Amino acid sequence: MRLLLVEDDDRVAAALVAVLSRHGFQVRHARSGHEALDALVPDGSDPYRVVLLDLGLPDRDGFEVCSRIRAGSGVPVIMVTARADIRSRIHGLNLGADDYITKPYDMGELLARIHAVARRFQPPAAGQAEQPEAVGGLGSLESWGISIDRERRRVSVAGRDVALTRKEFDLLALLAQSPGVVYRREQIFSEVWQSGWEGNGRTLEVHIGSLRTKLALPGLVEAVRGVGYRLIPQSPSQSPSQPPAG
Repeated sequence: MRLLLVEDDDRVAAALVAVLSRHGFQVRHARSGHEALDALVPDGSDPYRVVLLDLGLPDRDGFEVCSRIRAGSGVPVIMVTARADIRSRIHGLNLGADDYITKPYDMGELLARIHAVARRFQPPAAGQAEQPEAVGGLGSLESWGISIDRERRRVSVAGRDVALTRKEFDLLALLAQSPGVVYRREQIFSEVWQSGWEGNGRTLEVHIGSLRTKLALPGLVEAVRGVGYRLIPQSPSQSPSQPPAG
């Protein structure tokens, strides 16, 4: 099993590589976030089955690295860090980490967690690039006349370009991944603002209100009291029994 270890402390990494190798893992050691992301670019070799990710990296925060990994790959990520506070745990899991273990840890437990997340992941075949998850569900937003171009970061409604701020675009793109699914406030803040939502509820309300106004679609985003927000998949003007005109 190939495993990517992202750890900037060479002494810690060397000890961990030695133990993992004795247990049959083929380990590549990346010392920075940039090196880790480069290592995950498909090169025709067997894909990595698990990423062990430290958060205290020299070039960028591990949370950002996790978010970048998750945007383009389904490879399991286990955060291995000294940050033991509950907010960091929640933030990491909301960003898409599959597990979170704090230092110091028992090696037997770490091995068990690695095997557990690896069992749930079906990697692509060697030489086959893993396809990044596209903005899903956009077909079900056609009744609203919405078009979202993630690559160019452009949004249009009925052919009319809509100018959104960076956070407004990120918020809309996140909700559009799964229309009808409720996104918790904690998850929205972790993925869009890269922070916890406590004390920032008003910020989210303002951005939701701005989206509704700029898109001129007040019924598109629904607030679910005490939980979060979701996109309504079907425009009220188009029901299943009423096909679109023309």
